[in-house]
Amino acid sequence: MDDRLYFATLRVKPKNTANTHFFSTDEEFIYESFYADFGPLNLAMLYKYCCKLNKKLKSFTMSKKKLVHYTSYDQKKRANAAFLISAYSVIYLKRSPDEAYRTLISGNNTAYLPFRDAAVGECTFNLTVLDCLQGLRKALQHGFLDFETFSTEEYEHYERVENGDMNWILPGKILAFSSPHARNKVENGYPLHAPEMYFEHFRQSNVTAVVRLNKKLYESRRFEHAGFEHHDFFFMDGSTPSDLIIRRFLHVCESAEGAVAVHCKAGLGRTGTLIACYLMKHFRFTAAEAIAWIRICRPGSIIGPQQNFLEEKQHSLWVQGDVYRSKQKLAQQRLNRQQQHRQLPHLPSSDPVTQGKQEAVSHLVSSMDDLSIKTTLCKSYSLDESNCKETSLTQGDNLRALKGKRTPSSASSSSRLNTSKASQCSIVPPLKLPKITLSLPPSSSKKLIRGSSTVTQMKSPFSLSLFNTWPALIH
Repeated sequence: MDDRLYFATLRVKPKNTANTHFFSTDEEFIYESFYADFGPLNLAMLYKYCCKLNKKLKSFTMSKKKLVHYTSYDQKKRANAAFLISAYSVIYLKRSPDEAYRTLISGNNTAYLPFRDAAVGECTFNLTVLDCLQGLRKALQHGFLDFETFSTEEYEHYERVENGDMNWILPGKILAFSSPHARNKVENGYPLHAPEMYFEHFRQSNVTAVVRLNKKLYESRRFEHAGFEHHDFFFMDGSTPSDLIIRRFLHVCESAEGAVAVHCKAGLGRTGTLIACYLMKHFRFTAAEAIAWIRICRPGSIIGPQQNFLEEKQHSLWVQGDVYRSKQKLAQQRLNRQQQHRQLPHLPSSDPVTQGKQEAVSHLVSSMDDLSIKTTLCKSYSLDESNCKETSLTQGDNLRALKGKRTPSSASSSSRLNTSKASQCSIVPPLKLPKITLSLPPSSSKKLIRGSSTVTQMKSPFSLSLFNTWPALIH
């Protein structure tokens, strides 16, 4: 089964032969841009691509054919196609990001156009296909991605603006969404939701805290009276957070009993920036890996100077993460010693000097264990909104308006019809559709463990040892 899967850039549509099957996804998986951004493709599209490719590899009629995923010379489509097939090789063929990317650029293949932010004008930060693969690999290592349980219906339903405009970045821990409003209404074609619309879904998802980064568009007590913590860390739309806001946001995420739902105006720029800080501190993502993974989950996230800001913060957040994990380890060791001490019989010491030394050492160790940075925080902290002037339409307003004009996909098209009927109570869950399975052998995967350093053992239906680039260009 070796030497079966190829990737090619072709000028014309090729014809299938007795030994070769060609397929393209350029017109099937299309990125919905905000401005000049064009990728990477989101999680739902990546999942559908993997299903498509696994089905072809498992097909009896294609069992003896070479499969060639071809793309055009349109640089944007080519970059997204390259991301799809190399992501497949990382997830299912267990290639490292470097191995997968080296295959992409071998032979006559030139470099791929780097992805950019959802903005207009000059691009100040290049996000490469390799960055996306490395971010995807980190997500697999830490259990953020599991295609055996992933639901395209839920993903595509809840990312719609009429259904809350929500995406999980760290499943079960951090959810990104756009800002609720004082009441339910439709403004310039964009559905706005009151806080009460989110209560049921948040409870079902074990969300216990809400973080607001934009100006107040609703009263925080509406979430608080419903049993949710609420924190305000305001900073200007399109800007970067202060060190104090970063520390306090991280503390909220670290101390929350359940998941944390984070929003700014559109839930893209400021929201993505602070979530990236959490990824860098606690999982040692690089800035580029964090940006890549967040954009794969929630396209359009992290914009303009926020990208370079994360690069500057990467090292300090890694150091903070090392300190945090060391303190956690010391606390666990102390707890273990206390448990062992309770289990041991208390025998009187015949040597008072020895007993005194033991007590002194015990007190010293306890004191060392108790060393920590002061974490007593006020309930919320933010800049003074009254001193921050924003234009009538901010970056967040424009991004939300663009997203609200998008046509529903087939998986979520029914949601627009149902939302109006329940607009005064809660966000309508997606219709339960038959799940597309990846047709994996029963023993082909190991269950993901959050925080584990082992990589998900997902396999293709066949034991493909490699994928290749097409050995010659077809003109």
